[in-house]
Amino acid sequence: MAVRSPAHLQVNDVSVTYHHAARPALEHVTFGVPEGMRVAVVGPNGAGKSTLFKALVGLLPIQRGEILIHGVAFGAHRECVAYVPQREQVDWRFPVNVQDVVMMGRYGALGWFKRPGKHDRAIVARCLEQMGIAPLAARSIDELSGGQQQRVFLARALAQEPHILLMDEPFTGVDTTTQAATLTLLDELKTQRVTLIVSTHDLNLAATHFDRVLLLNHRVIAYGAPPQTLTSENLLRAFGARAVLIENKIVVDECCPPEEQRAESESE
Repeated sequence: MAVRSPAHLQVNDVSVTYHHAARPALEHVTFGVPEGMRVAVVGPNGAGKSTLFKALVGLLPIQRGEILIHGVAFGAHRECVAYVPQREQVDWRFPVNVQDVVMMGRYGALGWFKRPGKHDRAIVARCLEQMGIAPLAARSIDELSGGQQQRVFLARALAQEPHILLMDEPFTGVDTTTQAATLTLLDELKTQRVTLIVSTHDLNLAATHFDRVLLLNHRVIAYGAPPQTLTSENLLRAFGARAVLIENKIVVDECCPPEEQRAESESE
């Protein structure tokens, strides 16, 4: 990792509204993340988790508020934020091989008119090895399993050498090998002081592998250390129904949807 200044992320009073929606997807969201912190974002489907990530990387405009990285407005340090979207949001039919996908993580550092050099190829090789997919380098991305595809996108994010890494539901629908590789990656990045923000439906994972939990349902319900955040009262406020834990997964009675839960999923 390159030497960098502390990557404190500050989100101040941010609201986001989709053009066809009557109410905001995010409302007055405020929280701060110190450098090297691991934050789990937890909330019901359609609560604004993906919207938050897209706003943090500039894929969605914010209607109000500000996002600060290194103490300055987002844009000045755009290249230092890497984003791993949900697999469902990616068109896997694009004809490109694994190595080329991972090399895309170097484009921000290269600029538009420079070709990858020895240094860039070395970084890509290291990231492929780190995620255990070096033997797949020449394979087309659409030939891989879901777990392998996820590891390719994680390797692409690593190749960016980010200060802040955003991961949207990286543990959903993947094999145990990919889950284990992702957890190992989280530990490695923590030692490198990379700030990690990860959305998950796994309460046990949020409680045991993260420093803080952001409980979200269009607005911040609670934010802090897991024991103070993942309380019955806060979960009831977030999910609007009895939230039960079955095999470490949040299960919500969909017959009684929370008043606050709006159709963000239709917008994403």
